[in-house]
Amino acid sequence: MDGPPGNDCCAICHGHFNIACQANCSHWFCGDCIMLVWHHGSVLQPCKCPLCRRQITLLVPGEASLRERNDPNVAEVLGKIERYNHLFGGNTSSLVQRMQDLPFLLRRLLREIMDPQRSLPVVIKARVYIAVK
Repeated sequence: MDGPPGNDCCAICHGHFNIACQANCSHWFCGDCIMLVWHHGSVLQPCKCPLCRRQITLLVPGEASLRERNDPNVAEVLGKIERYNHLFGGNTSSLVQRMQDLPFLLRRLLREIMDPQRSLPVVIKARVYIAVK
């Protein structure tokens, strides 16, 4: 899946997805919305998913969001998401968290293997490599 389900909406704003991002728990949010959730709490630690309460250690923008990267508003949100991933993407130290993230990362990897025209982001490749080690 390149983006959120067509009949779904953001669980935070209850509107159509704007700069859709998928969290490591597989839930989808608007990029701005999930960044607001993070800034509402402590910016020194990752936020928790508003639906399942798992710690979000990775946000993956949808393909449509990446195609709109030239829009200044989209670029700003994608920059915030990259910063979030940089801050919290490598902090998965517990085995339990790694095991919880593994199904999400493996699904993304399998999609990449099945469709050779897609390019898997470096962040996901690194997370799969770290999770397997």
